[in-house]
Amino acid sequence: MARGGWMRWLGLGGDRREALGAALPADVPSEGVTDRPSDMPRDTHAFDGRERLEMLAEISQFIVENDLPVTPFTLEAAHDIITGANPALAEFTATRLAEGDPITVAWLENVRCSGVQDSATARLHSLIARLEATIDAFAITACAAKTATSDYNTALEAHVDDLAAIDGSDDVVAQITTLARDMLDRTREVARELSRSERETHALQRQLADARAEAEVDHLTGLPNRRAFEARYDLEYTATREAGESLCVAFCDIDEFKRINDKHGHEAGDRVLRTVAQSLATISDDTCHVARHGGEEFVVLLRNKLLAEACAVIDEAREAIASRRLVNRTTDVPFGQITLSAGVADVHAYDDARAALRAADGALLRAKEAGRNVVLKAEPSD
Repeated sequence: MARGGWMRWLGLGGDRREALGAALPADVPSEGVTDRPSDMPRDTHAFDGRERLEMLAEISQFIVENDLPVTPFTLEAAHDIITGANPALAEFTATRLAEGDPITVAWLENVRCSGVQDSATARLHSLIARLEATIDAFAITACAAKTATSDYNTALEAHVDDLAAIDGSDDVVAQITTLARDMLDRTREVARELSRSERETHALQRQLADARAEAEVDHLTGLPNRRAFEARYDLEYTATREAGESLCVAFCDIDEFKRINDKHGHEAGDRVLRTVAQSLATISDDTCHVARHGGEEFVVLLRNKLLAEACAVIDEAREAIASRRLVNRTTDVPFGQITLSAGVADVHAYDDARAALRAADGALLRAKEAGRNVVLKAEPSD
């Protein structure tokens, strides 16, 4: 397929009919092909056979021409870009291509993590939160109903026993006793149903918790993602401020990562990212939280550490990574020394939590300008 099929969908040349004609075999019928505005997402459910083939061809072409690995993440990203399911991602991709810059896994990950992607992830988290609230409310109601049913059963059983103990063969007493026994059987059945619903509710709560956890994990490195870090950061900021404890934040960035991708390819670059992530993860514990912030940048949150102590922890991690000699297993070509630059800030030395993040990022920038492979601390007076 000639280059340009998927690019025309992004508004970078030609028109849709030309792209459709160039993308597919000649024996595929063309009926049902219509134009739609370039900014309108493509309704994939309404595609005819020819359009479905075209969409698959364009997704494949996008993957191949941008030298992307075939993974669930890249396939999903390509689908969202080609179909317009994620308008923000498609717009950023079109702009990047127009400027002649490459589309890489790291760039896609950075764009999606930075919040400029479509609001689908935010909507997912909102939906999960609403479901959890609804389920929690139902669980409370079910528990209360179960308790009330149990109390009612106990009282009803006592009345049945009393009725059965009455002497005489009065039909009325017999009928009342039968009715009471029937009511007791029904309430017992309700109690069993409530117990079953309660178990199902607990199971659903666990599944939702698992889904939330999965949505907060970076797919490439296995570390918490930016969303998870920001939630943790807000919690730790409030808790340490109230407790009068120290809190430091560090931004760590792999030096000259573009050189690695350009020389060894993006799959090798992804392996380097995973290796660095695993190394940083070794310092993580109850008071130290490591996350991938996006692209080749990581963020570390250190509780109960003064600024000098936090810098020492990050510097030790930097030295451990720099001491490793990594080799591209595919080509047996050494990667060369992999180094990190980092900026560390004392969070409570600033007016608010966001100012501390900006300070740490500024210290990281100075570390890069100072020659890389160094950890610098942020100064409130900067």
